[in-house]
Amino acid sequence: MTAVAGARRPATRAATRDHGAWFLVLPALIPILLLSVGPLLYGIVLAFTDAQSGRTTATTWIGALNFRDLLHDTLFWESFRIGLVWAVGVTVPQFLLALGLALLLNQDLRLRRFARALAIVPWAMPEVVVGIMWRLVYNPDAGVLNETLRDLGLGGGRDWLSGLATALPAVIVVGVWAGMPQTTVALLAGLQNTPRELHEAAAVDGAGAWRRFRAVTWPALRPVALAITALNLIWNLNSFALVYVLTSGGPGGKTRLPMLFAYEEAFRYGQFGYAAAMGCVLVAVVSVLLAVFLVGRLRGGEDA
Repeated sequence: MTAVAGARRPATRAATRDHGAWFLVLPALIPILLLSVGPLLYGIVLAFTDAQSGRTTATTWIGALNFRDLLHDTLFWESFRIGLVWAVGVTVPQFLLALGLALLLNQDLRLRRFARALAIVPWAMPEVVVGIMWRLVYNPDAGVLNETLRDLGLGGGRDWLSGLATALPAVIVVGVWAGMPQTTVALLAGLQNTPRELHEAAAVDGAGAWRRFRAVTWPALRPVALAITALNLIWNLNSFALVYVLTSGGPGGKTRLPMLFAYEEAFRYGQFGYAAAMGCVLVAVVSVLLAVFLVGRLRGGEDA
């Protein structure tokens, strides 16, 4: 009898600890459920209805009709193509430039701390402020870019954000500039965790800078690089505020990202159910990207 009672006590203590842990996590869990999970589930339900703004009749369940219409909506798939071009066009240069900057800031340079603080300034600026600032830079009449081109004798006066051929590249440049600091910080943290002894040993063995990077720096940096690249791709695919401030999706839909398209359907045309279906498609795409990333990390951990 005593042995049975002794066996029950550890189980009771473990249950008490579990309840205590849930009690501590609950304050952080409730906002997530209310502000993230709840709206997500509501949006999924809304995607299967004909919900519209300004209607006096009740919303009805229409099943997968919104998704069927979305399948044949060439404008949405064009926006999706633009979104992929934007996401890849921002993520790749963002990583390459951030990697170069992180390698530079990791060196023993004068005023290194000041340079590091200066490098993260764009990250500290709200996207709306960044968009307004770059609209001034791209201004066709008095913008810094056109004035510089005039001073160099290279023409000028081009309306970068309104040209069909220049709008998307101009917006991508802004996206790279605005998102590069966070990538730089992540890569710099990974570089600082690489033991200096490995670099010194490789240098003693006669390895040059490029060989040391391939054999020492990159293997240690690869997990951080993969993680930040995957996150950047997802964040860029879900971009809204920066492009909305810069071009509002124009000209002629050349910078209309999927999030902008869904926003217009919901708040300009009042098609809440249809816009929710677009959101579900984006959630599915992001989920697939996350799954691919997690599977790759798990396989990498097993190989290691």
